[in-house]
Amino acid sequence: MKHYDVIVLGSGGGTKLVRPCADLGLKVAIIEKGPLGGTCLNRGCIPSKMLIHTADVATIIQECSRFNLHVDGKLSVDFKALVERVDKTIDADSNSIAPAYDKHPNIDLYPGEGKFISDHTVQIGDVQISGDKVFVAIGTRPSIPKIEGLEGTPYMTSEEALRETKQPKKLLVIGAGYIATELGYFYGALGTDVHFVVRSELIRKEDKDVRKAFSKSFKKRFSLHEGLVPVKVEYTEGEFALTCEDKQKARTVLKGDSLLVVTGVTPWTDHVGIENTSIELDDKGFIKVDEHLQTTAKNVYALGDCIGRYLFRHSVNFEGEYLFRTLFQEKKPEPITYPPMPHAIFSHPQVAGVGLTEDECIEQGIDYFVGLNKYADSAMGMALRSEEGFAKLIFEKRSEKLIGAHIIGEEASNMIHMLIGPMTMNATLSDLLKMIYIHPALPEVVRNAARKANQPKA
Repeated sequence: MKHYDVIVLGSGGGTKLVRPCADLGLKVAIIEKGPLGGTCLNRGCIPSKMLIHTADVATIIQECSRFNLHVDGKLSVDFKALVERVDKTIDADSNSIAPAYDKHPNIDLYPGEGKFISDHTVQIGDVQISGDKVFVAIGTRPSIPKIEGLEGTPYMTSEEALRETKQPKKLLVIGAGYIATELGYFYGALGTDVHFVVRSELIRKEDKDVRKAFSKSFKKRFSLHEGLVPVKVEYTEGEFALTCEDKQKARTVLKGDSLLVVTGVTPWTDHVGIENTSIELDDKGFIKVDEHLQTTAKNVYALGDCIGRYLFRHSVNFEGEYLFRTLFQEKKPEPITYPPMPHAIFSHPQVAGVGLTEDECIEQGIDYFVGLNKYADSAMGMALRSEEGFAKLIFEKRSEKLIGAHIIGEEASNMIHMLIGPMTMNATLSDLLKMIYIHPALPEVVRNAARKANQPKA
């Protein structure tokens, strides 16, 4: 049995430990059953944003009459060529990782599914390896709801939706979170008739004002069937029939040639032999870790989606860098302290946020005040002819510290960085008002929101 200083299960966020540890002279084993690079590179954020950018361009063209521009003829898309171009780019990036590992004398790549034999022993096929420290970064997979008739039909999850080369004519979407709204927007902007089945409301974890504005805008572009629960799926001769019920049990049948199921994720912890270790899971199957990201097994650590804290690539990057720094580089066992964790939804309109929502402030009994400014109430906002965009800032009342920021509209995923930095540095309203903002750049929306928050409060 070959022994290593470090074993890493998963080549997504786990890569933050592979090469850095190997460069220190440590012997590292990396185990991956799928394409190298993990979910983000192969079946998540990167391919989806490459596709969504095309949708953004199409949306601009389709709505260009707002700017007194007119395009003759109908916009068309070479859907197959688009998806194949993105796939080729992603696959080339993923395939470039193994040769780089092969050239490193301290890295051994084990293709295949790793299963624990004990806390520090992992089997890959017929090979067993052991390690002093083991890092579990196995991620998650789409969670499939139990709906009568769904199993066995050619429905898509997010993974298939990113690789589908045939454009659906009519797409039914079960789900209302950020992945559902991103992928539904991609297909819809390029000409597919998209229908969303929404149990409660769209992007329900966002701030209430953002949810309201997003839903209002989204309904102008796509068909939303709200308050419905899918109960049955039938597939006959290339057509899906989706039966749904409302609260009164009244039934509605929706039909389409494609069905996309995007209802959350579940960790891969049921596939890696956790039962053979002393690693404990929570009631949803996520790995329990302490303030040092150590599991209940000594010198076995977990990071990323499989611990269920934050389901972002930027969060697992932070966790991986923390583990490398505290365990190998500086060797200082300080607990992990997360700075404000931002997020974004790359749909249309874009949404981004960091910190507390107004609902969370109320739930936690925090005294707060708000500054909100519409995009339209700024010079660049007027140029963009924005109808739904705004920036909303939330401040703790006594200290006037910025504790939440939420943006909907053009470039929201970039605009939010105007507030991630200040929030990380515990900035106050006064700090935001001291800044000079370029005129007439879009961040003046943030300045104006801060100015409105500075108005006398009852």
